[in-house]
Amino acid sequence: MNNIKNVFSIKDLENLSGIKAHTIRIWEKRYQILEPMRTDTNIRLYDLCNLQKLLNITFLHDYGYKISKIASLAETEIPVLVKQIISTKNSKNHAINAFKMAMMNFDQQLFFNTYNWLSEEKSFKEIFHQVFIPLLEEIGLLWQTDTISPAHEHFVSYLIRQKIILNSEKLQVLQASRQDKVFVLSLPLNEIHELGLMYLHYEILLEGYKSIYLGESMPISSLKDLKKHFDSIVYVSCLTVKPDRDEVNDYVQEMVDELLDDSTELWFTGRLVSDIKSESLLKKISVFNSIAELTVRL
Repeated sequence: MNNIKNVFSIKDLENLSGIKAHTIRIWEKRYQILEPMRTDTNIRLYDLCNLQKLLNITFLHDYGYKISKIASLAETEIPVLVKQIISTKNSKNHAINAFKMAMMNFDQQLFFNTYNWLSEEKSFKEIFHQVFIPLLEEIGLLWQTDTISPAHEHFVSYLIRQKIILNSEKLQVLQASRQDKVFVLSLPLNEIHELGLMYLHYEILLEGYKSIYLGESMPISSLKDLKKHFDSIVYVSCLTVKPDRDEVNDYVQEMVDELLDDSTELWFTGRLVSDIKSESLLKKISVFNSIAELTVRL
């Protein structure tokens, strides 16, 4: 059975556009901006064309256009006006909406075209912080509210992962300009959320350091092997869903016991760092509440 959505409820449209369902109903009734289908019980349903139109209308509305003015435009004029605005303005909102449409349609070409347009005026670092991070946060909420399926989330996450790898590789081929420390990046056992850590790998390389990416499900005992090869190591780990909340302090304590000495540092980020409560641990490790906060330390 196909569980990929191509028909949406008004609540889905609210989640995807940020426009309240009540407002969508008013716009629809007063200005006929959308043409929903109706079920036998008179429930509104919307197709991808309606979603695309609403995202364009949202974009124009965010730029100060009154809904009455937008409604007076011909159907073909709305996307043309959107393109005119984005050609003269630096618009992360349009990019996020375009990436969302690429995700909903599984449209790789739209994803790459949008990325290429952004890269003409922004660095990869700017694209990631200004567009990809807000996009991924939105996708997380859309997944939790059942607006999108795991297939949508995996599709766009993989394309972002490709861009991180591509940009990281350009830096990896260069000789590290800073030799005072080596960064080793890994995730705990059963932790599979690695996009954040992959991006940190890029940022560390961008700062001129040698960065060794080991990825997901790395046993602490295996991390000790790196000490045979490098004198000064910063171990970086991202705790998103693993270890379990009640095991976070035990995991960090094990990292301290097994890895920490005068030549090593332990850095942690991810949503679970808020569960590190031990004062003795917090004196020995560095905790960062976001990727941006960690990159300032580099």
